[in-house]
Amino acid sequence: MGRYYSGDIEGKFWFGLQPSDAANRFGGEESFPQHIDYYFSEDDLEDVSKEINEIIANLGDKKEIIDNFFKDRASYKDSDLEAIGIHENDMSEYADLKLGIKIRDCIKEKGHCEFQAEI
Repeated sequence: MGRYYSGDIEGKFWFGLQPSDAANRFGGEESFPQHIDYYFSEDDLEDVSKEINEIIANLGDKKEIIDNFFKDRASYKDSDLEAIGIHENDMSEYADLKLGIKIRDCIKEKGHCEFQAEI
């Protein structure tokens, strides 16, 4: 069973790595029924882009290693990642990076980004 987000962008949170409130790090507005509602406007684009750049800087060379690792596969085992020097925290950052890029691209395309995240 997974937790999804839907709206202007859609996807699934990475199991065991990414909390439902992962988009908090990019700003936006949130509310709390059975899901978290997020809204990002063009005013948030700079903050979203800044956080994306910080994640990329934090990952350093590991971003390219993870990108290459996932070129030909959709799933992984922790032991496979550990063998190439990638740890759970790196994967959590990478998952958030992918979410942030979706948010950024949606804002650029639509002028806003609105979605719900299951709790």
